[in-house]
Amino acid sequence: MNQILDNQRETAIKLATLIAGKSEDALRRAPAPGKWSVVEVIAHLAEDELATSWRYRQMLEQPGVLLAGFDQDEWARRGQYAQWDLRDALELFRMLREANVRLLEGLTDEEWSRWGTHSERGRLTVADLAGHMNGHDARHMAQIARILAG
Repeated sequence: MNQILDNQRETAIKLATLIAGKSEDALRRAPAPGKWSVVEVIAHLAEDELATSWRYRQMLEQPGVLLAGFDQDEWARRGQYAQWDLRDALELFRMLREANVRLLEGLTDEEWSRWGTHSERGRLTVADLAGHMNGHDARHMAQIARILAG
């Protein structure tokens, strides 16, 4: 679990480094019609961290709980991600991630094994979800790098 937590602790710093010095235009430019800009990706990361925060706590409180999926494009539309201030999105992500890492750091082995049933992914333990979030972070950081390189 230490590697999972180390990766999660570093994500906000890596994101900030990735976007440092980039122009507002570069950060708001969508790579193609219907695709997210860097600002939208980071807003998504913040709101997904919010959903993950709820999922962790639900699994810990009620093992076996049903974990609803969500339509990320609908969340982006309703949340107006394109209008977000980049600093606010990154700060919200950082704060939620820190709260989640703090929670995870205090778990026992038994609590890491608590689980829920995700509507799309099936049975997930707290450890599975934390590992999933590391992959999610990596995919979106690579996406941001591609957008900025384009």
